[in-house]
Amino acid sequence: MEKSHPLTGVSAPASASARHPFRFGVVAATARSGDEWIATARRAESLGYATLVAPDNLQYTLAPLPALTMAAAATRSLRVGTYVLANDLRHPVLLAKDVPSLDVLSGGRFELGLGAGRPDAAAENRMLGLPFDSGAVRVARLAESIGILKALLAGRRVSTSGTYYDVADAEVSPRPVQQPRPPILVAGSGRQLLSLAAREADIIALGLPPDTPEAAVAERIDWIREAAGDRFADIELNVNLMAVGDQVPRWIAAQLRLTAADLAERGSIAAVTGSTEQMCETLVQRRERLGFSYVLVSDEFMEPFAPVVERLAGH
Repeated sequence: MEKSHPLTGVSAPASASARHPFRFGVVAATARSGDEWIATARRAESLGYATLVAPDNLQYTLAPLPALTMAAAATRSLRVGTYVLANDLRHPVLLAKDVPSLDVLSGGRFELGLGAGRPDAAAENRMLGLPFDSGAVRVARLAESIGILKALLAGRRVSTSGTYYDVADAEVSPRPVQQPRPPILVAGSGRQLLSLAAREADIIALGLPPDTPEAAVAERIDWIREAAGDRFADIELNVNLMAVGDQVPRWIAAQLRLTAADLAERGSIAAVTGSTEQMCETLVQRRERLGFSYVLVSDEFMEPFAPVVERLAGH
């Protein structure tokens, strides 16, 4: 037996498990001034977006933590987050000091996004004199880092001598507003990293090429489900859209020479095309099939995607 979604009329199995409500966010990386950055944050909030998130690059973008602090100070309800911090670039004890400070200053609106580092990030590690290890090593280092972070954010004193970090009598303050800690998002694409995310994260972001089809995504959701066990239903799944309506971000058009039609034709999980009605239907169907409920768009798409946000946010 099937029932129709009250907002779109899309049929969905009546036996489908409970879904997370939709929430939407904006990915922003640059601004020519503080006023421009504040205007972006306030516009995202006024359009009903739940979050503003910032990537982590040594070149070309704003530094995420100060930028997010400024965005939080300029808004009232907008949550802010990293999308995502490269674990190799920050010691977990120092990060455990920054996170609660930002959470306190934002009134409990911070979300911590972490990753093992982009596969093409070797140049950034070299800038800091750090080796760019294999993916397996970087994932293992991230796992150790998350353990230290969680303990410190929970108010515990940490002493540990691990494979990658030696920590002696570490303790940080203040405590975060959100208890036991701010939500942790982990982004990844390979099985090892997604399995770690399934065990440790509150939110999982699928970091996949823009033209990745649904079948490849479904396989990864199965990996997450297997590793998460009973906690799978509590995990929020995230996708960053690469095509909205008939538009793609400038970098995709310039570097990959892909259009929205190309991505839709390839069955990309990161493409929602057509009218507002069609985009809503696509998102509802994908939530039913795959579980994605937390949807991000580039600030380039903040305005054209707003009708979808107005219709689906919170449902």
